[in-house]
Amino acid sequence: MPWVSTPHDRPARFDVGIVGAGHVGAVLGAALVRAGHVVTGVSAVSEASLERAATLLPGVPVKPIPEVVSGAHLVVLAVPDDALEPLVAGLSSTGTFTQGQLVMHTSGAHGISVFEAAAASDIIPLALHPAMTFTGTALDLERLGGCCFGVTTVDLARPVGEALVIEMGGEPVWVAEDDRVTYHAALAHGANHLVTLVAQAMQLLGETGIEDPARVLEPLLTAALANTLQRGDAALTGPVARGDAGTVAGHVAMLRKVAPDIQPTYLALARATAQRALLSGRLRASAADPLLELLAHEEDRP
Repeated sequence: MPWVSTPHDRPARFDVGIVGAGHVGAVLGAALVRAGHVVTGVSAVSEASLERAATLLPGVPVKPIPEVVSGAHLVVLAVPDDALEPLVAGLSSTGTFTQGQLVMHTSGAHGISVFEAAAASDIIPLALHPAMTFTGTALDLERLGGCCFGVTTVDLARPVGEALVIEMGGEPVWVAEDDRVTYHAALAHGANHLVTLVAQAMQLLGETGIEDPARVLEPLLTAALANTLQRGDAALTGPVARGDAGTVAGHVAMLRKVAPDIQPTYLALARATAQRALLSGRLRASAADPLLELLAHEEDRP
């Protein structure tokens, strides 16, 4: 492992190969260029990815994947989660990886066990996942500033992985291999499901004739998010937190008529909210019981 015996032994610049010019790969490639590394090749197939590569990585040649990987000091595998393991196995079986090569993937769900098929290639595995949603534009480069990256690797390579994150503008956060799925589930639950929740709220406001639902929601949601990040469950307000079963019943009845597609989400989240409020002592059992009974009855309705 000639490049990572200590952080000071690695070269000042890496030749970098980017496999996948999707929303994440092209942006991280641009961030590495900004840090002084040289992207020597990128793989791209669709028109969108070709355009993205041309915009964010101007002058970088588009090559087949084996040519992108061959000769690079650092390989960035920015592909969908389910494609990662077969890609690693294919590159390993064809002898494309080289000894001592840094091979990094950007998946949140996977740690470094996904590289097991390449163990004989003696690569240095890195799992560096940016905890951010990407648009695949230059806007993301600015958002990388202060963005946390989940870092999982072998102990020897940890200084290099963390240094790469810092060079891209991020903040490294160590995630143990066994905790990788929990880490990713937390991010997906918090961010991906938030999109659904907010979109449903906008849908309901649209039903009232409000022309700009986002404008109405933005101050409320911004404050709620900030308060929750600071105070956790103590930030909870609203009818569930107060045990207002009558108000909740009115919401549920309206949803049954106006937006039946949203009702199951409302019921599930109201129940989870009530249970957390009860466990944290913010909701008395005498108020929680009729509320939970109402929610259970509604969930059992055909």
